[in-house]
Amino acid sequence: MLDTNLCACGSGISIENCCLPLIQGSVAAQTAEQLLRARYTAFTRGDVDFILSTHHSRTLKDIHRDEIEEWSKTSKWEGLKIFQAEAGQKDDQQGTLIFGAYYTQNGKKEEHLEKSFFEKENGQWKFLDAQGVQTGTYRRPDPKIGRNDPCPCGSGKKHKKCCGA
Repeated sequence: MLDTNLCACGSGISIENCCLPLIQGSVAAQTAEQLLRARYTAFTRGDVDFILSTHHSRTLKDIHRDEIEEWSKTSKWEGLKIFQAEAGQKDDQQGTLIFGAYYTQNGKKEEHLEKSFFEKENGQWKFLDAQGVQTGTYRRPDPKIGRNDPCPCGSGKKHKKCCGA
């Protein structure tokens, strides 16, 4: 039987002992990951005020409440997976997390992959900015240059003895 009291962030514990105290403002996130998990949970609940309140003041002007609210409320949130964390611990000032958020919108399964940057502001973790993460096969615009191929600089030397050294 599915426990509907489990936190949406995927921690495996009850929402009351996980993200809800952060969303309600009774405790502050101790790490960037805690804040990320609470923000994801806030998206699943439509708690747009929390999402906005945990956005860093330097980039808050770049977001639009109505877009966040629409995305939050028109999506069926299905899971969060954190792939990589760099810094973002209690004593750090900055942290970076790469994660995937999975949801269905308009009947179509979606995957939101992101590299998020967090920074403390007045001692509190805040979401600063994000970059999209590319998936799939990387296609080079030009053929790969092998070590023993002629160097493309035109020196006449092998790549490994010239620019590839």
